[in-house]
Amino acid sequence: MNNENKRVYLVDDDTDFRESMQWLLSSEGYDVVCASSASEFLENYQGELGCLLLDVRMPGMNGLALQQILQDKEIPLPTILISGHGDIPMAVNAIKSGALDFIEKPFNDRHLLNLVQKALEIAEDRFQQYQELLRIRQHYQDLSQREVEVMSLVIEGHANREIAETLGISPKTVEVHRARVMSKMHASSLPELVNMNNKLKHG
Repeated sequence: MNNENKRVYLVDDDTDFRESMQWLLSSEGYDVVCASSASEFLENYQGELGCLLLDVRMPGMNGLALQQILQDKEIPLPTILISGHGDIPMAVNAIKSGALDFIEKPFNDRHLLNLVQKALEIAEDRFQQYQELLRIRQHYQDLSQREVEVMSLVIEGHANREIAETLGISPKTVEVHRARVMSKMHASSLPELVNMNNKLKHG
């Protein structure tokens, strides 16, 4: 795990629990950022690398609602849910919706620390993939409408002459647009361009 990847966000409305968790995590070398509510977390989170410890049941916006907002915003923050006994069905549903795991209060400290380490390792991959997707999207937005059309037909496997006939332009013009697409997308080969397109479609 990257030594800089030590950030743990803790969102729980119980002050005593937050202080206890902050002490535990800090003693293991983690950089702990606490919030007493989901709205407080959203106001202060700036997209940094890390993982999230999230209480399921809180006043106002609950943990599941916050998890949904993070998903809607495509924020790849691995989430470990903290649940009380009655919250387990909710926590299980949250895992089905993308949460990494959940722990039930009271829990074993070592088990929690192991989950946090796992979450931060996963975070590195997720954030790297997310940053790559953002770069691809930005490159794609730089394409002109004609270049988008050419890229689509190139990816479908059409030859330059077929693309020219489809778009009503000359094969030479297709070559120019095709070269611009490869340059703007920073793609060194057709398979790489196809892979980028797949990430755009499924990202």
